[in-house]
Amino acid sequence: MIERRTVFKAALAAGAALGAAACSSTNDGTALPTGAAGADGESAQPVAKITAEPAADAKDVSVLKPVVIKVADGKLTECKVTTDGGKAVKGDTAPDGLTWTSSEPLGYGKTYTYTAKATGSDGKPAEFTGTFTTINPAKQVRATLNPADNQTVGVAMPISVKFASPVKDRKAVEKALSVKTDKDVEGAWGWLSDSQVDYRPKEYWPQNITVNVEAKLYGVELGGGAYGKADVTTKFKIGRNQVVKISTPEHQMHVYRGGSQVKSYPCANGLDGEVDRNTPNGTYIVMSKEPSAIFDNARYGYTNVNKKWACRFSNHGEFIHENQDNAANIGKTNNSHGCVNLLEADAKDYFDSALVGDPVEITGSKLGPPMNSDVKDWNYSWAAWQGLGAK
Repeated sequence: MIERRTVFKAALAAGAALGAAACSSTNDGTALPTGAAGADGESAQPVAKITAEPAADAKDVSVLKPVVIKVADGKLTECKVTTDGGKAVKGDTAPDGLTWTSSEPLGYGKTYTYTAKATGSDGKPAEFTGTFTTINPAKQVRATLNPADNQTVGVAMPISVKFASPVKDRKAVEKALSVKTDKDVEGAWGWLSDSQVDYRPKEYWPQNITVNVEAKLYGVELGGGAYGKADVTTKFKIGRNQVVKISTPEHQMHVYRGGSQVKSYPCANGLDGEVDRNTPNGTYIVMSKEPSAIFDNARYGYTNVNKKWACRFSNHGEFIHENQDNAANIGKTNNSHGCVNLLEADAKDYFDSALVGDPVEITGSKLGPPMNSDVKDWNYSWAAWQGLGAK
């Protein structure tokens, strides 16, 4: 009996020793994994520690925030970020092997999974995995940009960004907009409504330059749960400097190129004796060119009147156009309903020379500029225009 008890105690002692080797603990009582400490005191856990940003299980992550996977005490050997549809996100590992960074925007309302592997400085492998979810906007708002790509426009042409829905956070939008030119140009953004912001230079654009515009609106919070739907860009050219100047009492339309007068056409402007029919003072731009246009104004008793070589310069209803029927008054009397009437040959000559965006400067009238026109940018002083920027 004595011998048997001795053997049994020896077996218990041996078992206790084996248990201590399988699961030891830290000083604070936290358990270490099986095999955490061997007889030689060497840890079996890899020293490499992999982390990620956004953190695992993060919600409402910005689609513009890059995914960054890092490792400490080791080198990354494999990194992959995929959407819930399995598509991989583009990215690159730094030359030092310590970080992986995504290189493309994320999608709205998607769950992403990242997996990463590394080899620690101790030569042991480490792995990491997790998921996060991006913001799912209540509304995605589309924007358009004008002028369009590859257009050549006049020196007064504004840049216009129009939104499909009103914008609440104007500052956020302006931060996403950039204008680059061949030459230094002083300019500013001005909000003409809650859904339109324009850029104009302080003075007319320098002639013959290229303008690059970027509206990086994707991922930008516009306010009220709305986000930009997509980025929009444009690259266009400013053409030669051509300016139309009309002093209505003179009955002459002067055309200047590069600051020098190159043409002068007799004209008839809005009726002097009725202010509402005056051609309004102000600085406008050629908004569109129509070889043939139909004019209707029930108030003054005419409809379906066809005129040639029409250049619109205001959505208030003003054009420069041919009116051969009024030849007896052109150059002598102002009797139109606000348009600038030219003889047919002169109207064709001017039409052929004009670019959308050319300035049209009107003076001498009793009627002020209509501020309900779509393009009223140049009818603000520079100080007033700057005041239209985001506060």
